Amino acid sequence: MTVGFVMLCHTALDRAAQIARHWAERGCPVVVHVDRRVASKPYGQLVADLADLPNVRFSGRHACEWGTWGIVAASQEAATLMLRDFSDVRHVYLASGSCLPLRPVEELRTYLDERPKTDFIESVTTEDVGWTIGGLDFERFTLRFPFSWRKQKWWFDTYVKLQRMVRFRRKIPAELVPHLGSQWWCLTRQTLSAILEHPERAKIDRYFQKVWIPDESYFQTLVRQVSSTVESRSLTLSKFDFQGKPHIFYDDHLQLLRRSDCFVARKIWPDAVKLYGAFLSDDRSRQAAAEPNPGKIDRLFAKAVERRTKGRPGLYMQSRFPNENFENGRTAGPYSVFCGFADVFENFEIWLSKASGTRVHGHLFAPDRVYFAGGESVYNGALCDSAKVRDYNPKSFLTSLIWNTRGERQCFQFGPADTQKLNWFMSLDGNAQISVISGAWAVPLFHSNQNFSDIRREAARLQKIEQEFLNVLRSPYAKARVRVWSLADFIENPMEPLQTIIDEIGPRQGRRLTEAPRMADLTGFGQFLQNLRNQGMQPVLMGDFPVGDDPATKSTRRGRPYLVK
Repeated sequence: MTVGFVMLCHTALDRAAQIARHWAERGCPVVVHVDRRVASKPYGQLVADLADLPNVRFSGRHACEWGTWGIVAASQEAATLMLRDFSDVRHVYLASGSCLPLRPVEELRTYLDERPKTDFIESVTTEDVGWTIGGLDFERFTLRFPFSWRKQKWWFDTYVKLQRMVRFRRKIPAELVPHLGSQWWCLTRQTLSAILEHPERAKIDRYFQKVWIPDESYFQTLVRQVSSTVESRSLTLSKFDFQGKPHIFYDDHLQLLRRSDCFVARKIWPDAVKLYGAFLSDDRSRQAAAEPNPGKIDRLFAKAVERRTKGRPGLYMQSRFPNENFENGRTAGPYSVFCGFADVFENFEIWLSKASGTRVHGHLFAPDRVYFAGGESVYNGALCDSAKVRDYNPKSFLTSLIWNTRGERQCFQFGPADTQKLNWFMSLDGNAQISVISGAWAVPLFHSNQNFSDIRREAARLQKIEQEFLNVLRSPYAKARVRVWSLADFIENPMEPLQTIIDEIGPRQGRRLTEAPRMADLTGFGQFLQNLRNQGMQPVLMGDFPVGDDPATKSTRRGRPYLVK
């Protein structure tokens, strides 16, 4: 007794001929079905290539469009021809033209001889299926599908929605319990003949002709009625991605395929010369016979799917631009945002760079240009200082900056005068450390030489913008590490917050600060705020500055005065 192969082919017919010859020359009958949509010339060439093999047959041709009845009809006709012409076949193995045998035919024959009455076909009830893509599990048996999913996608989806809306349901034949599974099976002669000679076959076929993707349910359902021993698994290694599309194996998958111990694998890239040469050669090194176990490589496929769907943290590129909130980490690494510090302290960027050992930028999102560290006009990854280019896609600008400087923490200044398009993005980014001295934007206004009416108008505008920013940072959805001090609270004791920030930022943790950077002169700032109130503007973000007090002389930290101008 032997095993016969039914091959469903539609492309790469030269490789299909090579595989069919490999099986036929080793005593395995082969019945080949070629999609009716294949032109007559390549089909005739395939017939001529295999004409010298007496145990190769060609079945009647059907159009095999994905998801339609034609694939089942082709399998039925080819299997009928196999059972009729080759009486010594005990198991029939359904394969495709893109399949490749991974183990010698003798091992497969021996394996099946030890299990003469076992049918190998994945067959599970619709309630237990977790791999279907598109949301149609049980509905594929109760709705009608007159339109092609690939060629008439809009009509397909619209008709499905219409049937759901009117609650249309097809009646499933009473004797059938729908099951689903992989298309690729290996059935005994007894089971396959019972399916093909089923007394209700005409009725069952009419029903399945309107089922969506019947090649994954026809044999899988009927085998439960006629088989005494079903092993719900396929002997063919086939892996699918998150969209339900089959993985394609290339030359660099050689060791991976060997490790699976499966008898057959699909899909193989037609130009994988190394794979075809290695697995079709008679001199290949023999491996100890083992139970087929595709689970051995599932971990690698799971990692591949995760990498494809989630990508690398903080990496955005044209070929894999994720949907909103589907990214695997908004940015590639931690970064620090300082709001108001450069207004309160002189030369804050230089001081912070020395104190933390990191690269400290100015206002990256200033309205006029990008202020890179050191006054650079072009930065890592060819990022330029043009505000127009940056504002075309601010999110990509920031994520590119973090990605291009991986391993080096980036720090930059931010304020209400800057573009505010990234407020929510930074707030929802777990990599962001955002430190805010609220109301610090008033210090430059205090020192400016503008008309007071203009100052009051600008102060009102900046306060409104910063308040909206603070509301975003205080959102329950925020994931950034946020610290907010009012201007009055901060200047009363700046050492402790500065020490906390330095410890979190830099590699020099454990180093204690002995002095703060030089602070701007705030003498008379309380009166300035009172003047704003007198002019009708209510400053609420700065904290309590009593009129007449000099906040720069109010307190010390543990007896050590901080430096002021």
